[in-house]
Amino acid sequence: MPEGTASAPSRHLSTPELVAMVAALSAMNALAIDIMLPALPQIGAAFQLTNDNDRQLVVVCYVALFGISQLVYGPLADAFGRRSVLIYALGIYVAGSMLCVIAPNFELFLAARALQGVGAAATRVISTAVVRDLTEGRRMAQVMSMAMTLFMVVPIIAPGIGQLLLFVAPWRWIFGALLIYALIILVWMLWRLPETLRPENRTPFRPGAIANAYRAVLSDRQTLGYTIATTFVTACLFGYIVSSEQIYVDVYGLGPLFPFAFGAIALSISFGTFLNSRIVVQHGMRRISHTMTLWFTACAGLIALVSATVGISFWPFVALLALCFSVFGLISSNFNALAMEPMGRIAGSASALFGAITATGGSLLGGLIARAFDGTVGPFALGLFLAGLATLCAVLWTERGRLTLKA
Repeated sequence: MPEGTASAPSRHLSTPELVAMVAALSAMNALAIDIMLPALPQIGAAFQLTNDNDRQLVVVCYVALFGISQLVYGPLADAFGRRSVLIYALGIYVAGSMLCVIAPNFELFLAARALQGVGAAATRVISTAVVRDLTEGRRMAQVMSMAMTLFMVVPIIAPGIGQLLLFVAPWRWIFGALLIYALIILVWMLWRLPETLRPENRTPFRPGAIANAYRAVLSDRQTLGYTIATTFVTACLFGYIVSSEQIYVDVYGLGPLFPFAFGAIALSISFGTFLNSRIVVQHGMRRISHTMTLWFTACAGLIALVSATVGISFWPFVALLALCFSVFGLISSNFNALAMEPMGRIAGSASALFGAITATGGSLLGGLIARAFDGTVGPFALGLFLAGLATLCAVLWTERGRLTLKA
């Protein structure tokens, strides 16, 4: 493996430690979104918000900045190295977490959440770059798959952790827990992470070259089309995350049991992600993602129809929603691969732009879905259905009117 530079003493990462690092960095983002969902009512009360939907901004501000900041981290990491950029970014996340703990008003609190998003954006870009630096081929796929297997547990248990903290401490301790986690990760990276970018592979940080690379990404029909499609799919996920607490607590009255319902849907998403890794080689990315997009849209349409006509009780809602989101991994993973397929030598810039557009656009559109909450699941279900239709339209445009549904 590559050895560290003068600024990072020579270290070797074993496969288990590399997997653990990637999973831990990925978990930082998932925790920042999911662990505080049970605390949204307390946050709204603490800041005396008159509109309950305003507390959704706690998630939206974070994710929007998480997305757009990726545009900068990719070129920075290619120019100045993975380790140093990650360390600085973790410092930004720590600062944001500290400000979340002490913020005296809602505006400053939202700014702190945005700062957390800016810092966390580096974890996605740089963890992937580190794996690419240290591994290749089948071993790279193996490391990423093992890390994803560990990471999939986090969205399932994060709201439960947040609820447990609320049982014993005020809501700000949730952000104190995020601060402690970030400090542990920062110390770990300082101690064990080498600089994995070889000096001969560094590229100068030139805005003109970066803009040309991004222009090339946006000019490719397949990459652009599947980026747009992924943005609409991501909007469905973020719309669910942002409005989940209001749906489960305000509509269905689950109270402290909310994390169990949230975890059930997260489990269905994890199942789909795992299933995709088992069948994609046999059935192909297009066949799976196109078929599952039709499935997703049909399930979302059924939820919208039932909720608008006869109403929908808790168990049918959760069952249909699980069926809907069980195919999320089968869609998003393959859309991602299809978007990156034509990019070749500018895969790094393409990945950064893809992540920025899908996360930022998805969070904003998902925020609109959640913002329409009116005390029922109707607007949420309708938003899922419309986003599913938009995804289907984007795929049809990309594939010039053809869907691949058969082998």
